[in-house]
Amino acid sequence: ENTSRSLGADRDVTFSGGGELDNGTTFSMSTTLTDTYSVSGSTTTITTPSLGSFTLGQSNGSASYMYDEEVPVAYEQVSDGKQSMANLVGNFMDNNVVMYTAPALEFMGATVQAHAAYSPQASDVGAGDGAQATYSETFGEGKEAGVTITYEGLKVGVYGAERDRIIPQTTSGTGQYEHDEFNGVWYATYSMGPVSIGYSESYMDAGVTQLQSAETTTVSKAERTAGGIFTGEQMSIAFNVNDNMSISYTSSDETYDTQDNAKTAVTTDNDVTETIDALQVAYSMGGMSIKAYNMEVSNPDQDDDAADQSVTEIALGFAF
Repeated sequence: ENTSRSLGADRDVTFSGGGELDNGTTFSMSTTLTDTYSVSGSTTTITTPSLGSFTLGQSNGSASYMYDEEVPVAYEQVSDGKQSMANLVGNFMDNNVVMYTAPALEFMGATVQAHAAYSPQASDVGAGDGAQATYSETFGEGKEAGVTITYEGLKVGVYGAERDRIIPQTTSGTGQYEHDEFNGVWYATYSMGPVSIGYSESYMDAGVTQLQSAETTTVSKAERTAGGIFTGEQMSIAFNVNDNMSISYTSSDETYDTQDNAKTAVTTDNDVTETIDALQVAYSMGGMSIKAYNMEVSNPDQDDDAADQSVTEIALGFAF
């Protein structure tokens, strides 16, 4: 009784292409336009025969998309229904970045894949066509790295990202201070026949600390703005009923910790956990698919006073 019920359509359009050079090097390009004809994502990837690949991107050029919320689901990550901190880990590397993907290595039956990226200014601000990012007086360079190890049905991934904060302290008297930001995540998934299980833990220190009294249990918390640390864990199980139908269940807990470092720290525990339980189903028949989820959210945005939420989506897709 506190959200709308509506019908919607995905109107994004993606253009993609690629080619190959005489020496075996390949390149691919992709650009996505929203329904307002603005660019929501654009990447160019150059893949060499032996040195790995290099990607320059905007909005989706970060390696973080290969590591965040990597638990098995039948339809969408839980952040599709409710903004999740786990989905934001490392996303400040989305724009103004070059990413390197090393060649896959085989070691005692396991496959090892590594990623690394650098941004001279990790402000997560896109640049116009042929332009450069606007100068940021807050954020400096950003770095990220991740590695995945796959062995038969088991896959493990570890990822970390850091960016410099140029301003060491905000306006005096607010009790709020800034330092370099660090985000991290690790996950493990295992598939055995039609069943897949997964577990993931994520961590976000936005580089902001402040007095405990500034963040109470009854205030909504905004990631990267609220002082303190966000930690989260996700667990899921997915089952392929047959070639056409699959179902999954995901549980997600994200906790906000004030992390007061002031000498006059309040002893009150202001930690709050947001919980999401998601049930999903997907069915396909030829070129048509029907997918749906229901997500039950308690303490949304780490606010004890916020009303519980129930989010349901049913999607019909056609492939031509």
